[in-house]
Amino acid sequence: MNRLVLIADGNADRGRRLAAACQAARIQCKTAPHGAAALELALAERPALVVAQLDLPLVDALKLAEILRANPRTRSARFLFLGDDADLGQRGSVGDVLLPSVQNPDDILPTLKELMERQDRIELLDAEAESAGEAAGELAQLALAELLQLFHISRRSGRLELRARSDDAGELRGSILIRDGEVIQAQTGSVEGPKALFRLLAWRRGRFAFESGRSDEPPKILTPTRALLVEGLRQLREWERLAAQLPSLDTYAKLKVKTGELPNIVHPLTQEVLLLLELYPRVRDVVDRCSFPDYQVLRTLHTLSQRGIVELGGAAGRRIGPSTETVGLFDEAQSRRLRTWLRDGLPGERGPARGKLLIVAAEPEATPDFANLLRQIPGIELAPGVATEQTWPGELALLGQIRLDETSRIDLIHVPASDRFAPLWPLAGYGALGTLFLLSGSIGEAAEKVRPVSDALRNLPRARIFHLVMLAKGERISPDELRENLSLIDEASLFLLPLDSGKEPAALLRNLFARVVP
Repeated sequence: MNRLVLIADGNADRGRRLAAACQAARIQCKTAPHGAAALELALAERPALVVAQLDLPLVDALKLAEILRANPRTRSARFLFLGDDADLGQRGSVGDVLLPSVQNPDDILPTLKELMERQDRIELLDAEAESAGEAAGELAQLALAELLQLFHISRRSGRLELRARSDDAGELRGSILIRDGEVIQAQTGSVEGPKALFRLLAWRRGRFAFESGRSDEPPKILTPTRALLVEGLRQLREWERLAAQLPSLDTYAKLKVKTGELPNIVHPLTQEVLLLLELYPRVRDVVDRCSFPDYQVLRTLHTLSQRGIVELGGAAGRRIGPSTETVGLFDEAQSRRLRTWLRDGLPGERGPARGKLLIVAAEPEATPDFANLLRQIPGIELAPGVATEQTWPGELALLGQIRLDETSRIDLIHVPASDRFAPLWPLAGYGALGTLFLLSGSIGEAAEKVRPVSDALRNLPRARIFHLVMLAKGERISPDELRENLSLIDEASLFLLPLDSGKEPAALLRNLFARVVP
């Protein structure tokens, strides 16, 4: 099993220090000062991992990766890129990792070790499939996209069976047919083709089993596997980024306008969604029966809702409107997902689950307005000074707590938007369930006031951003103002909360907090 690491870095000092760190960790490595030397070494030594500076002299890192992946001797090499390139997801490959170029060798080494361990697992699985004609394992240890890339590189033929469990759907099953390394069919439930494959790529936990064999079934998927994986993973990243604003599968959906009033020329996806909405009442039904991938359907439904063409709301089995069965902010299914999310980073399965949700106000008066709404909701305990309206936090402080059960809770942490607290923003945001920005007055002006906090938190692991517009009595947001601030809708969730609404506060806030649930 080849464990050679090739370090291709025009920054000679960083390259030497990273090589020394590898040697201290007993990882064999070689260095190259530019892309041409790296290419020559890679073809001769066949490294398992290439650590490459993106703007590598002579031959840049992405061109180097393209050349090596076109060569049968080196096409299985993984790449750890150092640099800044927002488009890497479109130009890189499955398993590639990008770290900022400012990373110190001590910060690079853990990621390097993790990639080497994953490469070892891939090579063991490949050897098992080669010798026994079958292989099995856990998706948590080897992602489906990596499996498919392995079979693509090895040009294997066979059937890949997948099993997973879902909180609301019980056991899930899927299958993928592979012929000479190319995916020719995928199926899960009643869904098949690329749509099924994209859905399966989202499975993070479960088991897989591969059995070699050549199927004569006519191909249902004609897109090359590499392009299919790049697009599937791109949609998955977008789905995860915008998950908070996309409708739940168990939400009801209905048209608010007559089909005759809609434009005659619309995108085929939109046309299909509108047709399905006339036949089926739930988002899940529309998503399952639409021929387009799940993420595209949900994004289209969200857009139609924003434009006032579709009404979304209500849980499955209930009419559209606020739920009357939930006392607090979360129902049992939502609480269960929250506990799972909160315990993800904890060792073991037992013990209390505790998380935090950051609250950042563009104007000081927005904090007591928000607290006054929380005060009326069972399951929320405000901090002592806040509960008695004696004090409003001007510093980094606990605003209150949302209790999920006797041992699990979410702390509501007030984070000041003042520049003097800037060093604390990333510390407060690390590991947070999300950040809720309270906006009042002009949306654009309020968003600009909290933008430094948003920019500091946006790139943290698992970062999730929400904007809540607090509307004073009689205040309305014009369509023009919403259009001018579409970036907030595109980058995060934008919610409107009338403070003088006659609705129960829990009904208004439950729609917001339901989107906070991972």
